[in-house]
This record gives sequence, structure tokens and C-alpha cells, in this order.
Amino acid sequence: MGPRRCGELPKTVVTEAERRRRRPTKQGVVLSEAMIVETALRMVREHGAAGLSARRLGLALGADASTIYRYFRNMDDLTLALADELMRLALTRWQPSNDGWREDLHRLGLRIHEVYLAHPQAAVLTASRVSGRANELAGDEAILAALRGAGFPDVVAVRIYHVFIDQVLAFAALDAAALVLPVPALESDQRMWRATYAHLPESTHPNLSATANLLAERMNDSAYPAALGMVLDSAASELAKLSRARPARAASGSRARRR
Repeated sequence: MGPRRCGELPKTVVTEAERRRRRPTKQGVVLSEAMIVETALRMVREHGAAGLSARRLGLALGADASTIYRYFRNMDDLTLALADELMRLALTRWQPSNDGWREDLHRLGLRIHEVYLAHPQAAVLTASRVSGRANELAGDEAILAALRGAGFPDVVAVRIYHVFIDQVLAFAALDAAALVLPVPALESDQRMWRATYAHLPESTHPNLSATANLLAERMNDSAYPAALGMVLDSAASELAKLSRARPARAASGSRARRR
């Protein structure tokens, strides 16, 4: 921010609430941030990220394109709102339970992945973003609460959180990218496991030849459920080791104090 020149009047501060449009649009509705995000999410689903612009969004809402900027600083700010909306949708049908931290995180991971694949265009657009918005923060809080509540030390809880959230978003982006491929390309990729891999000779590709049928059965499905289980199993094993080490350290400290 540069210095204000002598004689220049200060700009009037307009509150966020005052920027909102209160008059109905041409379609007779009063806009809200939630309505804009919902419409943008639908446009991305139907036309892809390239089809989302302030002009097109304004037309879909029956409002001038400039109205969008009363709610969002720019189109990238709207993209972050889309990322937060996906997390809101995931959390809507998830609650912590009495089944333990592992089951809670298993259900949450699958739910996030499910929501992203229901909106594959938006998933590709937003999976790598950090919005810092309310629903993203609520999701992060829930994951860390499960881990810290289970007894993981903070340094371990943060490491597992990092792996957990990056894994689900990475798989969501990967699996969503396949879903947004043109249908002929997707079908060609899916056929490849049987059309090519299943016919490789044992003399040149002994391992692929031996596992070709198994690969054909599995490789067109997402590996995320299995990968999620591996991460949570590893975390549970680490927690068990930590739990066994704590009494040993406590006993060792007690003996040292008695000497």
C-alpha cells in the first residue's frame, strides 16, 4: 500500500455486508454467497473449469458480472470457495462416533473421496488448493481431534494428518481426472489391461504375464480404499508401540528416582 498524497481524500470503507446485492436479480432472486457457489459448482460440473467466468456466471444468475465481485475478490477467491464447499458437502454426512478414531477417519476419508468424485471437474480444479475457509478448518480440526484424542503425540498426529489429507486429495484428483477424460479415451484406458497387458509373453514380461488377470480385475478401480486402510493400519500399529513404550519409560523413570 503506497502513501496517500497530500489532499487526497481517504476512501470510504465499505463493509462486507454493504457489498451484498439486496435487490432481486432479473430472475427475481436475491443473491447470496451460497447461491453463487452452488451455481458455479454446477457450471464447472457441466462445462468444466474453462467454462467458468464472471460473465457466464452472471448470466446464469441473471445478474451483471460485476455483482460477483461484491461477494468474491476475484475468480480465484471463488475457486477457494468451491474447495470449501466440497469439504462442507463431505462433512454434512459425517460425524465422529463412539467407534474409535480409526473408524471415524476411515469413514471421513471415504466420504471426502466420494464427494470429490461426485464433482470431478471441481475436484481437479481445487484438490491442490488451501482455502483457509470455515469448512476446511472444520475438517482439519476433526482429523486432528481424532488423532490427538486417540493419544498420538502432537508431532506424530501432525505427520499422520499430513499423510491422511494429502492422500485423500491426491487420490481424489487422480480418480477425478480419469472421470473427466473424453469417453473414448477413458474406455480405451480401461480396455488396455485386457487388450495389451493380458497378452504379454512370459518370456519378456514374466511378472506382468503372471499377474495379468489380477491386474485387469483391479486396475480400473480406485486404489484409495486400500491405500487408506494401509495408512490407518500403520498409524494404529505406531500408536500401539507408543502405548507399550509409555509404561516402560515411566517404570524406568521411577527406578531412576529411587536410586
